Amino acid sequence: MRRRSWIPTLISFAVFIVLEATSVHIMSRNGELQKAWITGSMHSVTGTFKGWTQSVKEYFSLKGANRRLAEENAALRARLGQAQEMLNQIRIDTISYSRASRGYNYLPAEAVHMSHNRQHNYIILNRGYEDGVKEKSGVITSNGVVGIIDAVSAHHSFAFSFMNPDISISARLGGEEGAVGPLVWDGRHSNKAVLKEIPLQYRFSPGDTVYTSGHSFMFPADIPLGTAGESRIVNGSTNEIQITLFQDFRCIRYVSIVHNKSLEELEEGGL
Repeated sequence: MRRRSWIPTLISFAVFIVLEATSVHIMSRNGELQKAWITGSMHSVTGTFKGWTQSVKEYFSLKGANRRLAEENAALRARLGQAQEMLNQIRIDTISYSRASRGYNYLPAEAVHMSHNRQHNYIILNRGYEDGVKEKSGVITSNGVVGIIDAVSAHHSFAFSFMNPDISISARLGGEEGAVGPLVWDGRHSNKAVLKEIPLQYRFSPGDTVYTSGHSFMFPADIPLGTAGESRIVNGSTNEIQITLFQDFRCIRYVSIVHNKSLEELEEGGL
């Protein structure tokens, strides 16, 4: 009997609903005042429903607005990156002009095509002989040496990348009195090199900076190239040192082409 105690309640509720519906129907047919009251009630319900649907629409439109804001934020970050690249280029140009009095000409350029997954890698730049580019010029960035110009057309130049087993750079380990040896690509990584032929009597520590020595006609001295790492003794007489380059060759865009003003004179003299 207790399980059916809810049945009278349900019947009472149903009777109440029927009576209410009947009352509303009778009121709607018996007088303008009742009709106005019912109409007002319906408008109130409709307004509440519309307000709820508007809130739902605003919620979903807010999601869309957040998405647009995220896209705009990404675009602004991209522009910020471009501005940073321009600042880096200005930095290169400033360094270039300050060194020009030491016998080198500098020309800003942009890498329009390059390879970095071969054994013999190259770079194509958007400057040619009409811009003053000459063969055997060096290519540098603010992070180090990039390569050497091998061929020049009117508006473009072709450079062998440092990521090439046929290129070595005369590099100095540490300060002005540091040991000098050839720096070559390690043949595997885009930011690794090996400094060779460093006599055992020269002391160094991991983390010491490696610079261009100035012994090459193509690059001025004191351009930072990277930092020293592990070493091994070769033939019992010299050290071979692993170098982590400052320049990652997967991330090159703006460069400076550097040319020794006296290069032709030195070559004509057989030096």
